[in-house]
Amino acid sequence: MRTLRIIVSRTLLFPAVALLGSLSNCHAQPSAPPSAHRNGATESSPRVERNIHYVEAGHPQQILDLYLPATEPERPAPLLIWIHGGAWLAGDHSHTPMEFLVNQGFAVASIQYRFSSHAIWPAQAHDCKAAIRFLRANAAAYHIAPERFGVAGASAGGHLSAVVGTSGDVAALEGELGNGEQSSRVQAVVDLFGPTDLTLMARQAGPESSMDHDAPDSPESRLMGGPIQSEHELARTANPLTYVDPKDPPHLIIHGDKDPLVPRAQSVLLATALIDNGVETTMYTIPGAGHGGPQFQDLRTRRLIVDFLNRHLSPPR
Repeated sequence: MRTLRIIVSRTLLFPAVALLGSLSNCHAQPSAPPSAHRNGATESSPRVERNIHYVEAGHPQQILDLYLPATEPERPAPLLIWIHGGAWLAGDHSHTPMEFLVNQGFAVASIQYRFSSHAIWPAQAHDCKAAIRFLRANAAAYHIAPERFGVAGASAGGHLSAVVGTSGDVAALEGELGNGEQSSRVQAVVDLFGPTDLTLMARQAGPESSMDHDAPDSPESRLMGGPIQSEHELARTANPLTYVDPKDPPHLIIHGDKDPLVPRAQSVLLATALIDNGVETTMYTIPGAGHGGPQFQDLRTRRLIVDFLNRHLSPPR
């Protein structure tokens, strides 16, 4: 059934919004603003465990940082896994814009993964899923709730988050990097301007784009190990659209309407496919926003993310 569930809007006391609603038209009044505390968290610096190896004797890139409430809460914390961007060839996990969630009662993991210079697709998916399985296998040690995992990312990280969210337990994307008895499924996805169909990027971007996505040395081509338009079969396995089905978790998708790198139409493709499959999905367009920037970290956007995660990852009270 082709529907857009408006549960998000009602919870936030928004007016009814369309699939491509504008953040500028939404006056959010969330039940738990970012300065509030949930699940026993306190307004203080989190405990941080850095450079945890999530693959035994693995690649140096296969590490993560874990941010935990300063004081251990009474019940295990829901976990938000952050996947950084950087065109699959750069970026650093050591800073996450989601650290603010720790004072909401969440734990936050920020993961590093192999770049296209280290290994081509699907190594990046293998790494992300290995990190999730590792965290689930060690949930008791870190006092996190294994049944309440969400994933978020921006740009290339948004793409990987959407792949993780839609592919569930697809064997070809799991890899063999340990903790195979654990599921890599997540219960919520926050996708910030991530690509969703790599072969359509150039066509949708048009001549005004700041990048030729079909070039032999484009990030997409480097991820495939060859020119993207010559690697359609492999590219199909990298598209979250390939895996969309009714079992997928709820998605929050946010994109700027002035993005010069990832066309907003990429997010429209994913949102439409999810909705067509009955998956609870909300997409917001930020007027004037480009490829990232302060609009994606301001109070209004944080409120959207907090309320979405509270609804889908927090246990009933």
